[in-house]
Amino acid sequence: CDFSHCQLQDASFEDCSFIESGAVEGCHFSYADLRDASFKACRLSLANFSGANCFGIEFRECDLKGANFSRARFYNQVSHKMYFCSAYISGCNL
Repeated sequence: CDFSHCQLQDASFEDCSFIESGAVEGCHFSYADLRDASFKACRLSLANFSGANCFGIEFRECDLKGANFSRARFYNQVSHKMYFCSAYISGCNL
C-alpha cells in the first residue's frame, strides 16, 4: 500500500495490517502528514515512514519490526529556538 504524501492527520487505525504475508517491503507513509494519528494493534512491519510528519503520533501494541523512521519528524517548531516533541509508543517491537 502507498500512503506517501497523504493527509492522514488525526486518522485512527485499529487492527489493520499494512503488510501482506511474504511481502519484502511494507506500506509507504513517506512524507505523509501523520500528526496526531493513532495506530492500535496494527501490523506495520517494514513500513516506510521516512520524512513523515509524526508529531503526536500514537503506536499501541503494534508490530513495527524493521520500520524505517529516517528523517521522520516528531517535533513541532514554535520559534527559532523552541521545539516541542511528541510521540506515544507502547507495547511495540521496534
